[in-house]
Amino acid sequence: MVKTFKEPGREKPLSSAEIDRLLFQLKRDRPGPPAFASGSISDGGGGKDTAGLIDHAVGQVEDIFAGARLGKGVGITAIKKDILPAIRTLADIPGVSHVFHQLDRKDRYTSSHAVCVSMIAGMIGRWLGIGGALMEDLLLGSILHDIGKIKIPDEILSKPGKLTLSEYEEMKLHSVYGYEMVRDLDAVSPKAALIVLQHHEREDGRGYPLGLKGREIEHLAKITAIADVFHAMSSARIYHEALPFYQVMRKMKDGAFGSFEPGFMLIFIQNLMNSLAGSRVRMTDQSEGRILMIHPYDPLSALVQTEDRLIDLRYSRGLQIERIL
Repeated sequence: MVKTFKEPGREKPLSSAEIDRLLFQLKRDRPGPPAFASGSISDGGGGKDTAGLIDHAVGQVEDIFAGARLGKGVGITAIKKDILPAIRTLADIPGVSHVFHQLDRKDRYTSSHAVCVSMIAGMIGRWLGIGGALMEDLLLGSILHDIGKIKIPDEILSKPGKLTLSEYEEMKLHSVYGYEMVRDLDAVSPKAALIVLQHHEREDGRGYPLGLKGREIEHLAKITAIADVFHAMSSARIYHEALPFYQVMRKMKDGAFGSFEPGFMLIFIQNLMNSLAGSRVRMTDQSEGRILMIHPYDPLSALVQTEDRLIDLRYSRGLQIERIL
């Protein structure tokens, strides 16, 4: 049974003035960014299979990011008209196999990541009972969550090795840059803009850019944070391979108490795993099989049928699901 999403009350809501003050302090205490071409977003005008829908959306987002990087105006209204309906369709698909089929692509990562994060955030929203204007805010904010990276130098974005401390500090400013690009646009609601600013904030205050805690963080940003981290850890990149599925899910579960909103994370884990029943998988011993069922009280464990054996992962801790096929 799907529960209707209700936003909890906030003990200490952040007003726009408070956010401005925190951003001013952040900029004052940090060195200015290197010079590069500026970009802006402006409010403009104006039956495929899942792979086709995703590829079409990825191409559109790629064009949007490229135009913004060159300083061209981008129509947020057009995003709502042309991209969000496809994302909503993808998010409404009962299964999740189309998500995992996207994780191996190393090309067009930035635009593919934006589409997949929005799609996964939409799934979580659906599982939480979110709909209407709130769902549109969630999908739009999550599509734009990394738009500020157009202001990060390519040598930092594409660096194959570990970032230096100064490079990492610059990278962390992408959420601030993105927020400043979208916050005053009529077609972007305050909630959608806060997704862009706060998707790296964490429940325990150890996130960035403002170090917010718990109720100070917009709830739609908390949903996007879960989608963002799941897709980033699960995806193959030019400079690293995807983590095995069992490691991703264990890290997500470990983050449910501290880094992420526990209720949202547990809903995500339970529904994602349940959606995988019937899926083909590769195990850590390289055998392949099919998930027969997910244990209701231990959602990270499954009953898997391979060609020659039945594996109950509750009792086979040395054997895990490496990949969803």
